[in-house]
Amino acid sequence: EVYFKNLSKQKQKEVMEKNGNNHKLRVCVATCNRADYSKLAPIMFGIKAEPQFFELDVVVLGSHLIDDYGNTYRMIEQDDFDIHTRLHTIVRGEDEAAMVESVGLALVKLPDVLNRLKPDIMIVHGDRFDALALATSAALMNIRILHIEGGEVSGTIDDSIRHAITKLAHYHVCCTRSAEQHLIAMCEDHDRILLAGCPSYDKLLSAKNKDYMSIIRMWLGEDVKTRDYIVALQHPVTTDIKHSIKMFELTLDALISFNKRTLVLFPNVDAGNKEMVRVMRKKGIEHHPNFRAVKHVPFDQFIQLVAHAGCMIGNSSCGVREVGAFGTPVINLGTRQTGRETGENVLHVRDADTQDKILHALQLQFGKQYPCSKIYGDGNAVPRILKFLKSIDLKEPLQKKFCFPPVKDNISQDIDHILETQSALAVDLGGTNLRVAIVSMKGEIVKKYTQLNPKTYEDRLELILKMCIEAASEAVNVNCRILGVGISTGGRVNPREGIVLHSTKLIQEWSSVDLRTPISDALHLPVWVDNDGNCAALAERKFGHGKGIENFVTLITGTGIGGGIVHQHELIHGSSFCAAELGHIVVSLDGPECLCGSQGCIEAYASGIALQREAKKLHDEDLLLVEGMSMKKEEVVSAAHLIQAAKLGNTKADSILRTAGTALGLGVVNILHTMNPSLVILSGVLASHYVNAVKDVINRQALSSVKTVDVVVSNLADPALLGAASLVLDYTTRRIY
Repeated sequence: EVYFKNLSKQKQKEVMEKNGNNHKLRVCVATCNRADYSKLAPIMFGIKAEPQFFELDVVVLGSHLIDDYGNTYRMIEQDDFDIHTRLHTIVRGEDEAAMVESVGLALVKLPDVLNRLKPDIMIVHGDRFDALALATSAALMNIRILHIEGGEVSGTIDDSIRHAITKLAHYHVCCTRSAEQHLIAMCEDHDRILLAGCPSYDKLLSAKNKDYMSIIRMWLGEDVKTRDYIVALQHPVTTDIKHSIKMFELTLDALISFNKRTLVLFPNVDAGNKEMVRVMRKKGIEHHPNFRAVKHVPFDQFIQLVAHAGCMIGNSSCGVREVGAFGTPVINLGTRQTGRETGENVLHVRDADTQDKILHALQLQFGKQYPCSKIYGDGNAVPRILKFLKSIDLKEPLQKKFCFPPVKDNISQDIDHILETQSALAVDLGGTNLRVAIVSMKGEIVKKYTQLNPKTYEDRLELILKMCIEAASEAVNVNCRILGVGISTGGRVNPREGIVLHSTKLIQEWSSVDLRTPISDALHLPVWVDNDGNCAALAERKFGHGKGIENFVTLITGTGIGGGIVHQHELIHGSSFCAAELGHIVVSLDGPECLCGSQGCIEAYASGIALQREAKKLHDEDLLLVEGMSMKKEEVVSAAHLIQAAKLGNTKADSILRTAGTALGLGVVNILHTMNPSLVILSGVLASHYVNAVKDVINRQALSSVKTVDVVVSNLADPALLGAASLVLDYTTRRIY
């Protein structure tokens, strides 16, 4: 909806004129089975919603029209789509020959349909043998083909079929960055590839909060609770039918032994399906009290069932793709999905000789809850696909071109057709303000939101969620693809679990707080959390002076003193996540008291709070103000007044600043003697006032072997937000490449 509202009217006019006299694009969508309809339906709804641009023709074939598979064409009619043509193309049989004959039958029937429809473009999904017949017919009849989900890798004959359709297709819509790179490696034209995400995610990511208990009870019984049942969906593997049937038999044995309520869906129409149904009946699955065996579940209801299941088991692509959006545990069996990108919720059982291995996997996975994964989409695929369709110029030559080798830089972060920027949501949880920003891969803060930080835990978490949701929604408007959420906060943090263990006194009621789970659940995005000092170091490593430096230290000089240590290009957290508490390095045994309870810490000398404390003492003794300074009665004395007084010749203020600089310098010397970095970066509002003092102390106190260290002031305007963004951008970049 946001996309439609913001699409330029002038751009719409240009697209229509390009294709000649307001010509509507005639789109034929052909669907073969329940699985591909779940991906095509969101696109069909989008096309139908824009009749000024498109004419939609729907062709139904394959297992949609077979009673054994639930006559699933009815759900297309229930969605209020007019079915132009129904083609019975499945040849009954239990072997590979039946699949070949089905392809042949479809090739015989399709030319007449396409001659009557005369579509400008045909949309084909996936890797089924029916889809290969569709693509072959369209290509030979000079009809442009848009292929959905090309470039992916999985097991069985599906890989070969998918890549064959890729070679026939003129345009490609892929779901992941890896799939895009595979298409480029297959010599497809980069300008005709759209990285949009999976269309089904547009529905998935808005579905979880709907009423689901009635759906669960309808399919599994009145006494079933959420996270206490299993969804099983297993298909034959056409390249090794006997082994896949044996694996299915072991799966059913394990499920019977596991003794949990289970919804079993019948297998698809591939060769070997009849034998799998015989195995189900031999074991009495249809009459077993713990099992519900069904031919078909409507996609909207299936979403709710897997979203709240204790586990999903089988070899369906749905398990490794869509289910990750909910963090539901998945056990992927056999080789059918080998090569697919998966989230951490998927446990693979490649082979099994007995039921024990599968049973053990069930014991490991059942009832867990994993972070939500958005590897395959962010919920905005359909607007991108519609925009892509509108950009197609029917006057361009139909003959497709191949690129030998790929002509585009494979590390480009831009998608030509939608000009999106891969970005992160960065959250900075400060003592006073709560800030959220959209940060691009290049470190540009695209948009920033600031609110006062609430005092209570509940209000604070509610505000974080509200601001993040607002920013994620706005990201679509500014053409940003959000890869995840990074959070920078004070105190001790367990980054592995996303938990704030102990916070600073500036942020009350913020201990043992799980930040990752509620934010990940609300946004369906991966979430990373770390200490603000560590985030500052990450910001320098990615965007600042630390870029390309193997060993360096960042010191934050602000309200408090913090920092982060990068050793051999990696951030050091320590055994109890307490590394780099640089503000609490003791430089004097009888120094001033620190907020941590100790004495003589760097923070007790050089932090903004420490300087403010000393400024107040001078002010109370009428020793702060000098000529050229003035203060209003209601004005609060701050560190800035102390610095101003020192600049105007106040010797006592200057002495305090020199002592603070010396304390900081001694701390840096200790760091040099411990970590031996090649670079020290001073960050924060006080950095420029301390840099010369720190260099002087190093020259006087440090060992000669470390005196050559570079000490610089950070040039980053907002290291906290940039560091939070780096948590996301660094991880996702490594993961993709």
